[in-house]
Order: sequence, then C-alpha cells, then structure tokens
Amino acid sequence: MNSNALSRRNFVQLVGLGLAGMGAAGLAGCAGQSAPADSSAKDDDGFKLVEDGKLTLVSNFYFPPFVSMNEKTGDYEGFDVDLYKAICEKLSLEPNILPTVQFDTIIPTIKQGGKADVSLGAITITDAREQEIDFSDPYLDSNQSIVVRKDATATTTEQLNADGMQIAVQGGTSGEGWAKENLPKATIVPLDDIIQALTGVQSNLYAACITDLPVSSYEIKIAYSDLMIPEGGEIPTGEQYGVVISKDQPGLTKAINKALADIQSDGTMDSLQQKWFGQTL
Repeated sequence: MNSNALSRRNFVQLVGLGLAGMGAAGLAGCAGQSAPADSSAKDDDGFKLVEDGKLTLVSNFYFPPFVSMNEKTGDYEGFDVDLYKAICEKLSLEPNILPTVQFDTIIPTIKQGGKADVSLGAITITDAREQEIDFSDPYLDSNQSIVVRKDATATTTEQLNADGMQIAVQGGTSGEGWAKENLPKATIVPLDDIIQALTGVQSNLYAACITDLPVSSYEIKIAYSDLMIPEGGEIPTGEQYGVVISKDQPGLTKAINKALADIQSDGTMDSLQQKWFGQTL
C-alpha cells in the first residue's frame, strides 16, 4: 500500500498467485495518549521500546493475506503477522499487537512515538513516507490491480476513467494514489478497509476497486468468486514493502534489518511465502 506507487523500485509481478496471495488504520487522537519519551524502556542495543521486552505492533487488520483477524479465534494472522513474530524471535522480544486501526493514521502514530514501535501490513516504501518515518530494508515486492465484477462492461483504465464511475480504494494507500493519478475523471471513494471496497464492487455500488495484487488475488480465490482481475488489470507499479519505524529509533531500524537478513538467509522467509502465497516470490 503506497501513496506514491509510480516511484517504486524494482518489482516482481505477483502473477498467478491463485492462492492466498496488503497499506495502510485508526489511531486518531494519539496525542495526549502517548507515553512520554522518557517512560519508554531502553534495551541493551540502544533503542527504546514502548514496553520493556516487547516489540509493539500497530496495523490495519483488514488486508489479507498480509494482516487479518481470524473470525473463529480472534487471533491476528497473515504473512506480515508471521514475519513480525519472526522478527520478535530474532530480537528476543515478545510480540505485542495493538487493536486494529485506520491505515492512514499508522505513519503519524509511529512518527509521534509512545504508542507503537513498528508497523507491518503491506506498507509500501515511498519518498513521501520516508520524510516522516524510517523504513526497514524491503522484504517483498508487489504491484497494484483493478478488480471488477465478472459481468462488468467497464474493465479497462480507459473505460473506468469516466464521469459517473465510482472507484473504491482503501484510504491512504497506493491504490488510492494510483487511482487519483490515473483515473482523474472518475470519482475515487476512499474507504476504511479493502473488504468494504471489494464488497462494494460485488454489490454494484462501485464500478471497480484498486488494491494490491496479492490481496485481490487472495480475496477473489477465497471469498469473492464473482469478482475478477480483468485482462490488463495488473498494474506494474513496482512497489516494495518495508517495516515502519520511527526516525528517532535508528538502533531499532538497524536491528530489524539484521533480523530480516537472518530471516531471509535461514529459509524462514521462503517458508512464510510458501505458507501464504503458495510459492516463493
């Protein structure tokens, strides 16, 4: 999920996932609720944590297969949740996951500090976001996609870029950024989460949805069989996801980059990709 999708670096198209396989949830009103900087616990590697011995995560848990909530158990799950837990293990820290929030409040929350240490959830590295917070090294490449009903008559960018067309997106994401730039004649409708957007397309409330390709591929397979990514609907934005960290925590960024390198080299990353995407990417 990226607010400046066309500025991305090298990408790997996630074509044919046909499987399980994004950014970004509401911590409005953080001011006044955040712990003072001197109340954070400083760990032995020189970075401060919201809670001693724990790595606190904030995310929007409506972006499967990256972050979601299991309706039966109430547990948070997904590729990024598992990756976060693997990072915690590498850093010898306990996971501490906060309740779901609105995506567009994640960057301000991490920037302000005192509430959460990191965020994962298919959050695209962009120049604009890097003005506010730090990103880890990239851990996954992605693209965007157009999603329409299988019986839709308007399926191309040209057809959707017209007066009267309503295009659903998750607010604050790269899907919204791409839609505003490439569908200027259409009405772009920002929503709280991508499930609302897909359901709106399904019910004919919206003509199309723009979202991360791994997410649309996953959701079409498991829950939205009457939707499709049309021919030419894979958008090569060349995005890369990273862990969001405060600029005030360079030691934490360094530690997480080391953890990600270890996760890649010991095979954990491949195992997680196989689990959630059905293949290594």
